[in-house]
Formats: sequence, C-alpha cells, structure tokens
Amino acid sequence: MARHAVVIALPPGEAGPVGAQLSGAGYETINVTAPDQLEALLADRRHVSVAVLDGESDLDASLEYYSLLHDEGRSIPALMVVSPRALERLTANPTRTSINDEYFARPYSAESLRWRIEAMLIRSQTVDDGSGSPILEGGPFDSQGWSSRAQMIVVFSPKGGVGKTTIATNLAETLQLRRGQNVLLVDADTVTGHVTTSLGVEHARTVCDSWRDQAEGGPLETIVDLASQHTSGMRVVSLASSPLHTEILEPTRVADAIAAARRGFDFIVVDVHPSYSALNQAIFDRADRILVPVTPDVPALRAAVQLRDVSVELGIRERLAMVVNRANSGVSVADMERTVGMPAMALIRSGGLLFVRAANEGRTVIERFPREKVSEDFDTLAECVLGPTRPEAQAKASLRGLFNRAKEPVRA
Repeated sequence: MARHAVVIALPPGEAGPVGAQLSGAGYETINVTAPDQLEALLADRRHVSVAVLDGESDLDASLEYYSLLHDEGRSIPALMVVSPRALERLTANPTRTSINDEYFARPYSAESLRWRIEAMLIRSQTVDDGSGSPILEGGPFDSQGWSSRAQMIVVFSPKGGVGKTTIATNLAETLQLRRGQNVLLVDADTVTGHVTTSLGVEHARTVCDSWRDQAEGGPLETIVDLASQHTSGMRVVSLASSPLHTEILEPTRVADAIAAARRGFDFIVVDVHPSYSALNQAIFDRADRILVPVTPDVPALRAAVQLRDVSVELGIRERLAMVVNRANSGVSVADMERTVGMPAMALIRSGGLLFVRAANEGRTVIERFPREKVSEDFDTLAECVLGPTRPEAQAKASLRGLFNRAKEPVRA
C-alpha cells in the first residue's frame, strides 16, 4: 500500500521538526515554500492525503494554497495552523465549507500535530493483536445528540476509588496533546482532590486563595487567570488546596466561574468529589456531559445504579455516560450496561503501575507512555467525546470560511 503523502507549507522553524516527525511515522512528506510549487506538484501527481498550512503568517499565500487544494475537482483536506488569538479573531463570522478541514493551535509539539494528522486520515481503527483488547459489546456509543456547543465535561462517581481523577486527567491531556484541543482541567474536589499534585503543578494559586484576597480588597481574578500551564499545554486550576475553610466557595458562584471560562477553551474537564453536594449539583447543572467511571465490581455497580436513580430527580439523566474502567477483567460490558442502565461510552483497561510511574513524574500516562494500550483507550474516549458534531465546530467553520474566500481563481 502506498504511503500517505503530506504536504507541509509551514515556516522553516516548524516545517523541519514536523517533517521529521511525520517521516519517522512512515509518511511521505513534501515541503513547499510557494503556491507555484504546490501547483506543479498537484499537476504531476494526483494523490496527496493532507496539507498542513500556516493559517496566520502569510494569509495571501495560505489562501492560494487552499484554492489549489480544492481546484479542478480536488478536495484535499487542509490542517490550518494558527495561534489561539488568531483563531479567536476568526470566530466572529462563521461560514460553512468543507467538513474535512481542521485547525491546529500554536504552540504545539511535532508529535501532537502528527497525532492530529493520523486522526484526520484514520478516523477509526481497530486492531486485533491478540492482546485481549476490550470491545464495546453494546455497539459504538452514539454521540449524535451531543450539542455543537458542548464544552464542559464533568467526571463523577458517587464512589471513590474507581479512577475518577485518572480518567479526568488523561482524557484532558489526550484532548490537548493528541487532538489539538485547547483544554482547561478543573480540580473541583475540595476534599480529596489531587489533580495538581499528580500533574506536578506546584505552588498553584487556588480559587479559594483568590476569592479570599478579593474579599480583602484584592484584584478580581478569573478561573483562566488562575490556571497554571502544564507541560502538555493544557491549563490546570484547583478550587482549594485544603478541605478546611472553603466556605467562600459558594456553589452557584463556583459553577458560574467555571462556565465563564468556556469562551477561552474547546473543552473544560471538571473532576469533582464523590458526593451529591450542593457544589457538585451546581456544576452538574452547567455540564454538557457527565462521565461516570465504573469498575467491574459490586460496590461500584451499586453506586452507579444509585446515580442512575438519583439523576432523574437532579434532571441530569440524559447527560450521563458510563466509562468502564479496568475493563479487561473478564466481566461482560453488555452485562454492566444492563445492570447499570447506562450506555458505555468507552472502555479503559487497567494500566497497572503505569499510572503510578507517570504520576510520580508529574505526568499522565498519555504523555509518559503514549504507545501503551491504555493510552489507545483514552484516544478512543477522546474521539467519542469529540463526536461527529465537535464542540469547536463554530470556530472551525469560521476559519474554513476565511480559507473559502480562495475558491475564486488566484491566477489570471
């Protein structure tokens, strides 16, 4: 089978590392520095799988590249690389065009861009290598009904010890590092939360710190202002560093503050305490989807059944989706779905000591062990979260609309 050919039209400082990463992954890379080079290339050969364009530095050249990719019956997907600030400016006038185009925000690593290219080329892939990879027995999770504005994902279980924080942190990093999303991870567990500790984020200023200072005449700080940058590129913020003296965290105010950060991110992943507290209920009210980690054991299953029943009264039943953790235990996923009465979105196998080793380094499994099977499981979960109607659809449409102006002839 012929190798996928990837055209790279990026500044020299980016083209080199990106080309090396893609070549190392087995792709044929073709660097172009001017539209006439791309025109000559496409005249000589018809098969190009995807093109990586600089959507910011030289807009006129990018428009010409984009036009050539779609001239004469061609429809070659484009991955447009821009800064978050440029992307925000482009969201003002959304225009619908090709659904195959993508965007990718700077700053980025060459490896993360390579993952995005692979996601564009192979949307779904299942490999049976005899390793006992879990299979969704109930069929693929249907995310068709997810809202196009969906951004806030809450990870919750009424039972501790089921991998809630592990799923929240690794999902957030998969979306950021492997899917090029702009992610805010919020540790809203004011009792046992350890997101910042497990990610190696030290001396982080919490929401409690900020609001106490504000009450004494200090400056107003938003959730985004308080968020620390993780090595993966995602932002991380914690509500409190201690379970004591958290009275200032009024539930409605906290939930509103988290929701107010939607504008600056593609996804907000919120890890909450295993309880039905007023704070959690306020966050549930603003959540677009609530992921429920369930392990294949009786106490976890009973807790999930309880949540299913309570969720009706809370008005969140339709937003719940089960994530089966430690799924390679021999227990039938179909049986778990029937018992809990909740669809299984994805399966995460046991990572054993991989999670411990990663946490000891202040990293996630996704970052530390990207080729392990459990990391592939988080890839699948991230794709389910993204869904066919992706949360960044409006932003993408705006950027595509900009490039769509190049549909008119660019040469006389």
